[in-house]
Amino acid sequence: MWVVVYLPEAELERERLSAKERNALYNATAKLEALGPALGYPHTSAVAATAGLRELRPRAGRSGWRALYRQVGDRFVIAAVAPEAKDDPPGFTRACVAAEERLNGLKED
Repeated sequence: MWVVVYLPEAELERERLSAKERNALYNATAKLEALGPALGYPHTSAVAATAGLRELRPRAGRSGWRALYRQVGDRFVIAAVAPEAKDDPPGFTRACVAAEERLNGLKED
């Protein structure tokens, strides 16, 4: 089992989702916990133009939401919950910037 943690800001963003989308994100998180870096597309993919940021894609990408994360040491840290890039490009970009800022403020254990 892999450890997956949400930063507090990402927890708040997750809680603002509808129950259906929140449950889809919980299921995607469970897959990341079970498979770690072996979890592949369409469940996760790299975020272009970022330093190691990845997106967790609930319902194999059919959800309108993404959890933005990076591996930090031996755990995965979800730093933001974002709208899908094609649905809301400015919102996705804002979430990527926020995720990177939040992650850059972390210290490795």
